[in-house]
Amino acid sequence: MLQMPSGVRPQFSGHETFPLRQLWLRKAFDAVTEYEGAAPRATFGDDEAIVRFGVGKNMVSSIRFWATACRMLDEVEGGYAATDLAHLLFDPEKGLDPYCEKSATTWLMHWFLASKPHKTHKTTTWYFLFNYVVQQVFDREAIVNALAGMIDEHGLRISLSTLKRDVECCIRSYVPRLGGDSPEEMSEPLLGELGLIQQNAKGSFEFRRGAKRSLPNGIFAFALLDYWQRLEHAGSVMAFDRVAHDYGSPGRVFKLDETAVADRLIALEDLTHGQIQWTEQAGIRQVTRKGAALEDIKQTMGRVLKAAYAKH
Repeated sequence: MLQMPSGVRPQFSGHETFPLRQLWLRKAFDAVTEYEGAAPRATFGDDEAIVRFGVGKNMVSSIRFWATACRMLDEVEGGYAATDLAHLLFDPEKGLDPYCEKSATTWLMHWFLASKPHKTHKTTTWYFLFNYVVQQVFDREAIVNALAGMIDEHGLRISLSTLKRDVECCIRSYVPRLGGDSPEEMSEPLLGELGLIQQNAKGSFEFRRGAKRSLPNGIFAFALLDYWQRLEHAGSVMAFDRVAHDYGSPGRVFKLDETAVADRLIALEDLTHGQIQWTEQAGIRQVTRKGAALEDIKQTMGRVLKAAYAKH
């Protein structure tokens, strides 16, 4: 059964069926930061929004959805505000990736969409697909049916057509369809470059598991610490199997095999100057947090995130 944290309601709409595009997050950031305080809700809803963003009305709504789902915008009293992370990434003068063109950003957005849900989580299907679908090969119908069964167990009422649209948008976020009615629709979705899913013959799809060479160690470290801090009773030591196989773990979300996870964990000792250490003794494999990684996990997350952009 799909496990959702207390207070988190599954969501299967809001994107208007449009996958996330490369510059949409930066467009949302620019629109909101034009204001000294919170940007009014009309920023994404008035008649000028179409001109402001250069896309149709439904796409404007989709941009707003993705910017909040990817934690680039917060919904605040009276409107929207750019998050600290958005400023770190997209600041025109000193941002780590002002044009959203580096693989580190793409992997980070995937992590936010598919990792363990939080109180403002909006992409339940992404979480379900990358954490609960264990088959290597799958199709749309199987995902829709599995989600429908989970929804019934939760006592929710979501129409089958809504689920189908959400599953289609999720898959097309990673496997773009050929053709389209507009340049925006024909452009490759941001997450498509990750190569996490490939389309097979007869409408089936397949996860591509393995080392993920474009995934920076800094993003893996950020994801590991993000996952670690969400665990109840999180201590200083974590078993390898949790990192590799637990729901919402880096191993599952990034579709890494065990060898790839082990290689990443070994590399983190140098990246974090010994604050994250991998050990394997008597067949027991585990990772340990020390120093700032244990005492101030958010500060360490900030450091490893910046490291992800230093060489990419």
